Amino acid sequence: MFFNLFNHNNINTGIAQWKNTNNAILLDVRTKEEYNDYHIDGSINIPLDNLGTVSQYITDKSTPVFVHCLSGARSAGAVRYLKTKGYQNVTDIGGISAYTGEMVSCNIS
Repeated sequence: MFFNLFNHNNINTGIAQWKNTNNAILLDVRTKEEYNDYHIDGSINIPLDNLGTVSQYITDKSTPVFVHCLSGARSAGAVRYLKTKGYQNVTDIGGISAYTGEMVSCNIS
């Protein structure tokens, strides 16, 4: 359990891999509110507690899916869940809090 505390995924590397992978999906498993505050353009949002609906959005279980959240804890759980549901090509890329690229917002000021 504690072995993953020091094994942090690099979201910046993960985003580069997502951009360079044909037909890949960037999956943000944060809450709708977190996603609306800021997110990476091109990502889709399925909150962790709604992940049971994933087959409505990602029908081909061989699709490359790059998963992130805020810090990396929820994305790790999401990847484990997706693998139990038969998704074959899922990668945990960690937390958006370490992302250095541009983000967009759905909130209107």
